Amino acid sequence: MPHSATTGNTPSNHISSPTVSVVIPALNEERNLPHVFAKLPEGIDEVIVVDGGSVDRTVEVARELRPDVVIVQQTRTGKGNALACGFAACTGDIIVMIDADGSTDPAEIPLFVEQLVAGADFVKGSRFSKGGHSHDITKLRKLGNDGLNLVVNVLFGTRFTDLCYGYNAFWRRVVPVLDLPEITLPRPTDGSKLWGDGFEIETMINIRAAADGMKVGEVGSIEHERIHGQSNLNTFRDGFRVLRTIFSEYGRMRRTRRSGARRGGVVVHQRPSAVTPDAPPAPARNKVVNRAPAAAVNPAADRQHVAHLNRGLRRDEAGTRRADDARAVQARATRED
Repeated sequence: MPHSATTGNTPSNHISSPTVSVVIPALNEERNLPHVFAKLPEGIDEVIVVDGGSVDRTVEVARELRPDVVIVQQTRTGKGNALACGFAACTGDIIVMIDADGSTDPAEIPLFVEQLVAGADFVKGSRFSKGGHSHDITKLRKLGNDGLNLVVNVLFGTRFTDLCYGYNAFWRRVVPVLDLPEITLPRPTDGSKLWGDGFEIETMINIRAAADGMKVGEVGSIEHERIHGQSNLNTFRDGFRVLRTIFSEYGRMRRTRRSGARRGGVVVHQRPSAVTPDAPPAPARNKVVNRAPAAAVNPAADRQHVAHLNRGLRRDEAGTRRADDARAVQARATRED
């Protein structure tokens, strides 16, 4: 995957030639890794395999295929914890998360990177937008995904076409905003998972990216059947866990907006970003997933593929109006006196 040789800055990240880290959670995937690694595009700077305690040759095969691979042992169990451990180890400007079973196509990574360089903060893959397809999903799972997707779009004002798909890419600076469970926390003594350590991670980060005001884009992606082995996905158990995640994240968003601060007391603002005239156009398989287009700094170079999610007043506008209202009340009280 060749990087741009230009010296211009990207619209929002001021990086003309970003480095790319790929995170691959793996558990007993020795037979699938050769297929996945073979399809990684050229120019990937860092490959991180997060091992979940494999009893086969997953780690050895990864090192044979790519001697510079970074092996990370996850600290608890579950895909969410594996991804959090992988994100913490990344050094690239861009992080791409794919699966080790061959279901996600690494050859699509340049499509995600192109949207990020063009100005998006977070790009999610979609099996159901233009150019996307799934060779693996069942009718029952598709029905469930559509229902969950609808709930999210209604509650959060998004226009996602695919909620439960784990092919995403984003700038590394986004990781703290996702607020994932600390990887140093111990595993619960009863053997359960911490919230965010399971399959709900994909829904969680998609929602948090949108709810925190990031510019979110979609890329049509083709999902393939698992090459070898069996999936750990349970349609009903994980479906209800995703539904619980949606309502939990909705409550989190409401609390955050009321307080105007995140858990660390840090207020999250979405800063406007400049657009360079030579920014590359979005590929045909990309899709706008945010509700309304944001006002660009340069109106002549408005980007149509990404936009602010929040439809209400910005905090600075709301603060100005509250100050104006207060002054009007004081003036009225003075006249009455």
